[in-house]
Amino acid sequence: MKMDSELLLSPAVCLAEEEEADMSDWNLPLAFMKKRHSEKIEGSKALAQSWRMKDRMKTVSVALVLCLNVGVDPPDVVKTSPCARLECWIDPLSMSPQKALETIGANLQKQYENWQPRARYKQSLDPTVDEVKKLCTSLRRNAKEERVLFHYNGHGVPRPTVNGEIWVFNKNYTQYIPLSVYDLQTWMGSPSIFVYDCSNAGIIVKSFKQFALQREQELEVAAINPNHPLAQMPLPPSMKNCIQLAACEASELLPMNPDLPADLFTSCLTTPIKIALRWFCMQKSAKLVPGVTLDLIEKIPGRLNDRRTPLGELNWIFTAITDTIAWNVLPRDLFQKLFRQDLLVASLFRNFLLAERIMRSYNCTPVSSPRLPPTYMHAMWQAWDLAVDICLSQLPTIIEEGTAFRHSPFFAEQLTAFQVWLTMGVENRNPPEQLPIVLQVLLSQVHRLRALDLLGRFLDLGPWAVSLALSVGIFPYVLKLLQSSARELRPLLVFIWAKILAVDSSCQADLVKDNGHKYFLSVLADPYMPAEHRTMAVFILAVIVNSYTTGQEACLQGNLIAICLEQLSDPHPLLRQWVAICLGRIWQNFDSARWCGVRDSAHEKLYSLLSDPIPEVRCAAVFALGTFVGNSAERTDHSTTIDHNVAMMLAQLINDGSPVVRKELVVALSHLVVQYESNFCTVALQFMEEEKNYAVPSPANTLEPGNLTPVRDSPAIPRLRSVNSYTNIRAATTARNLNKSLQNLNLNEEGGPVAFSPGNLSTSSSASSTLGSPDNDEYILSFETIDKMRRVSSYSSLNSLIGVSFNSVYTQIWRVLLHLAADPFPEVSDLAMKVLNSIAYKATINARPQRILDSGSLTQSAPASPTSKGAHIHQAGGSPPMPSASSSSLTNEVPKPPTRGGEQPPTRPPYTPTLGGQAPHSHQFPRTRKMFDKGPSGSEQAGDDADDPGGHKAYMNANLSTGLCDWSAKYFAQPVMKIPEEHDVESQVRKEREWRFLRNARVRKQSQRITQRGVTRLDDQIFINRNPGVPSVVKFHPFNPCIAVADKDSICFWDWEKAERLDYFYNGNPRYTRITAMEYLNGHDYSLLLTATDDGALRIWKNFADQRNPEMVTAWQGLSDMLPTTRGLARRVSIYLDRSKGQGGAGMVVDWEQETGLLMTSGDVRVIRIWDTEREMKVQDIPTGADSCVTSLSCDSQRSLIAAGLGDGSVRLYDRRMGANECRVMTYREHSSWVVKAHLQKQTDGKIISVSVDGDVRFFELRSPDSVNVLQTVKGLTALDIHPQANLFACGSMNQFIAVYNSNGDVISNIKYYDGFMGQRIGAISCLAFHPYWPHLAVGSNDYYMSIYSAEKRLR
Repeated sequence: MKMDSELLLSPAVCLAEEEEADMSDWNLPLAFMKKRHSEKIEGSKALAQSWRMKDRMKTVSVALVLCLNVGVDPPDVVKTSPCARLECWIDPLSMSPQKALETIGANLQKQYENWQPRARYKQSLDPTVDEVKKLCTSLRRNAKEERVLFHYNGHGVPRPTVNGEIWVFNKNYTQYIPLSVYDLQTWMGSPSIFVYDCSNAGIIVKSFKQFALQREQELEVAAINPNHPLAQMPLPPSMKNCIQLAACEASELLPMNPDLPADLFTSCLTTPIKIALRWFCMQKSAKLVPGVTLDLIEKIPGRLNDRRTPLGELNWIFTAITDTIAWNVLPRDLFQKLFRQDLLVASLFRNFLLAERIMRSYNCTPVSSPRLPPTYMHAMWQAWDLAVDICLSQLPTIIEEGTAFRHSPFFAEQLTAFQVWLTMGVENRNPPEQLPIVLQVLLSQVHRLRALDLLGRFLDLGPWAVSLALSVGIFPYVLKLLQSSARELRPLLVFIWAKILAVDSSCQADLVKDNGHKYFLSVLADPYMPAEHRTMAVFILAVIVNSYTTGQEACLQGNLIAICLEQLSDPHPLLRQWVAICLGRIWQNFDSARWCGVRDSAHEKLYSLLSDPIPEVRCAAVFALGTFVGNSAERTDHSTTIDHNVAMMLAQLINDGSPVVRKELVVALSHLVVQYESNFCTVALQFMEEEKNYAVPSPANTLEPGNLTPVRDSPAIPRLRSVNSYTNIRAATTARNLNKSLQNLNLNEEGGPVAFSPGNLSTSSSASSTLGSPDNDEYILSFETIDKMRRVSSYSSLNSLIGVSFNSVYTQIWRVLLHLAADPFPEVSDLAMKVLNSIAYKATINARPQRILDSGSLTQSAPASPTSKGAHIHQAGGSPPMPSASSSSLTNEVPKPPTRGGEQPPTRPPYTPTLGGQAPHSHQFPRTRKMFDKGPSGSEQAGDDADDPGGHKAYMNANLSTGLCDWSAKYFAQPVMKIPEEHDVESQVRKEREWRFLRNARVRKQSQRITQRGVTRLDDQIFINRNPGVPSVVKFHPFNPCIAVADKDSICFWDWEKAERLDYFYNGNPRYTRITAMEYLNGHDYSLLLTATDDGALRIWKNFADQRNPEMVTAWQGLSDMLPTTRGLARRVSIYLDRSKGQGGAGMVVDWEQETGLLMTSGDVRVIRIWDTEREMKVQDIPTGADSCVTSLSCDSQRSLIAAGLGDGSVRLYDRRMGANECRVMTYREHSSWVVKAHLQKQTDGKIISVSVDGDVRFFELRSPDSVNVLQTVKGLTALDIHPQANLFACGSMNQFIAVYNSNGDVISNIKYYDGFMGQRIGAISCLAFHPYWPHLAVGSNDYYMSIYSAEKRLR
């Protein structure tokens, strides 16, 4: 809706008395504003999930190469004195050189084993080149594709060379021998990890990269040219997957500080806590922690892997902090590769972050490849220093006095920081730093509950949060927690898993593999669990069984069906919906689950949901019953009977108020059609034959009656299918239509509902170019044929034709599909058209050669298609279209011959699964009928069917589906805890609503002032314009300066203040129908427009009159039994003259009650039908008790009363609280002819005012049987309206003038001429309407003009 700038600036808004918007507006319910109306029914786009490690790896072998040559220092480094001596925390000079070397080797192995106990360790102490080669090649051979680690300590040999060599020894240790890194690469292969602890180590990293590049080029040369000498050699291994860690840059020496170990880098990588504590004590700040010495550090109690001890807790905090720093600093994919792929690599890299921090403080920069951004200044290191501080300050008392160890507050504080981020953060912000810590905390029982709660709140922020959490590595933790039996974790875990599966459903396999589904089965079966948590549990189970056979089997054994059936009647609607979806999915293509359902009479229990008040629940029930009959296993008599029962139950939803339900219904019936294809083919041929022979008085179709050939969209196809069907409708025949097609339509991308927007003519040319698209052109049955069949079937009894009572189910389902093909909602009719055409196509293909012998016996042959094959080929452009591959059946079995052919009556074919995807014909006819040229042998079919090339879009797939389930799953992916925007006082939605309600209050107040003063004249013409079509219904918007004018099948919107046209669009009703009523829904807020046509269809539109394309929100058949035969097509004048006879022609009349959300509908029927728009279903049928049509409805929600005027002159009053037989409380029979309008005043003592064609106006008190007042106006009324506030009524008559009367019957104005057109006479009045508040009267006349008259200017 537009906010008019003038209104915003208008001084009236600022008056104090105007400030308060009417509270009543806030309390009014809104109709058709649910998500199912505003969103496209489809799942969310799947995010590409990168969190799964495509290749988890293990480091299986470790080579420890130590070149120490204890006692002999290499010549190229001058050492200080004293100097750093310790290697692996051992002083080599404290024992004999050989012993020292072996001890150091053993110690280094132990240090590595802390991180990876399962690897094979091989030491090579002071080796030669050959020893290194032997060692590396044997480790690679054993490791196969896994990772190998090469640790090099070069403290006893010269520094690496610029040529890319490291040094080892000769046999007798008289020389240093260079070893090329290129050779080392060849022996080690890939994937590998290299650790270099020596001075100038950065040189090795550089050389390594150059050699790796050289290898890549050699590989490319060999690949391009096989004759090249390189190609003859064994191919060098690629070095892409190699990781290197080096102690320092190319130009740096290792620190020689005597307080540090000589292998500082190795210590950081393998004994991080020990070195971190020593380094902490060497800092100046350590003086602040009294009594802590290096000796004391050695005595810290506990084990590294026991988190309850001081040492274990420090190790745990260290892991959390380094993980967090890495996650926050590294790019996501690098983090995954280094910190989540391989346990040993992850540990080394976490410790490498510490090495960077410590060694930089001694002017050494450790180097890694792949290179990491600098992390030594990260704020989390301060948290580490604090944790160390707190731990060390307790040490003296723990060791000396044995006091208890107080645990670190680190984790609790980090969780608090995370909580602050969650509660205080804005929408778009950086991810929380603490996420990896939350992960660590899941390991601890103390904090687990709080951590899970915060994690759940984080995941609730949306799919991006779930992806982040998965990339941190949350998955294995929450999977493991499903083994916990703690009841208090259940709600949290169920919530977290629902969030994960809503974003990434591929986790179904992991859950089943770890028996996780049992956890959710027990939650679902637990009656003490709140309904929300059971809903999430059943959603999770519905994902587990979704097209995943292993999951279906596991859940079937876990008794899922019985557990679900118990909860079908739960008061929580979302739970009912998901229980039904879950049932529908577990037996989808899984026969043992279907039979389990049959034994528990699941289908009968699901029937109750077909009348559920919530449309989504009805939808889910239809889905479940659809997959129940859609199973393609062998059919027995028993299962066929069940299928028929289900089909007949489903058929009752044919006039459900919600298009979502009807779409699901078409899909469910399409499953049945696929199962019993041959029976439906028979019915289809019979109907087609019948339709050809029956000359139905169809106003719709002037083409040849049996038109089964592909129709170029003929004018009357009322489809919102695509641009061309629209432009063609518009271009059809009359000048007025031509006129309309010029104010051309522009179509939104999806080809959805359509708008004309004046001026852009270009689209019509582009529209015509799409005419060749098979989607709507090559239907065998055009819309008209189907529409005619539908009407034929309601006149003649086809059952007698078919002859066999068994077939009546198929006949009825065919009729249901015909009805749905004419559905006012385009998506429903499109689906139904596909199903019908797919069967018609197969039937015509199969029935090629024969003619029908005699309609009584179908056993001899089937009726032929009216289109001979040749013609068909010719028209479709060379060959008949073929249904898409999977349409013949859902199985891939080879057809089995009928088992009990002998005992069966030939009319009832045994079920044979057809060959999935090979044969376009139906093989399910009994063998007595020669219906196709080739037998269904499959083998010949596959190759020979040259006349059925490529697939065909217009026909259904066997797996036709609506996006309902995926769309419903979006609920769990979206934030559940966030307050909706409309409840957020600061949101734009809320501010716009407040503005609208202030505007409404102002309109009510100002118009009330005018009407209270009394309106003495009403002839000031404030608007006149020529409407594009003859106005048949006009309706003022209650608060906007906007008026809707409907002609036969389109609606035009005018701004009557600015006198400009806002919009003009096509309503989509068939050509032989017309719009007979309009209502604004939610006029006080977000307006929708309801249009009613005389075939009983209701359509609701949004986004009109505001520069956007109008969209159909919903549409349904409000009255199903209004037969087209009762409609006089020659409307206009003649009808008014005939009205005294009380014949048909009222069309459809409606009245809308915003307070209750009820819509009253009636017309050329014998009932008043009440629809509840909240539930989108019929709630009541009130029999009118008369033999004539209802011409006017008026209701009062306060008193639950409905007043109806009828074609026989009677006015009847109904109380809808009473039963069908006694709800008619009054009948007034004072009018002698057709009642033009009956109006029930809304006050508590409101009267009924009624007016007939003869011009007598009568006032009835509700409790007295006779009128209390009668006024006589003009005879021959054609239109009349009563102003609800001002007690005025206006009459338009045959003799081309309008008289306005006040409540005493005095004429206050006679309007005969158009203002300004040289006093041109007004044409015959076709419609009149008062504004609900202002004293404005809109008048439409047969000469296309539309004018508005108002009270004198001074009053306004």
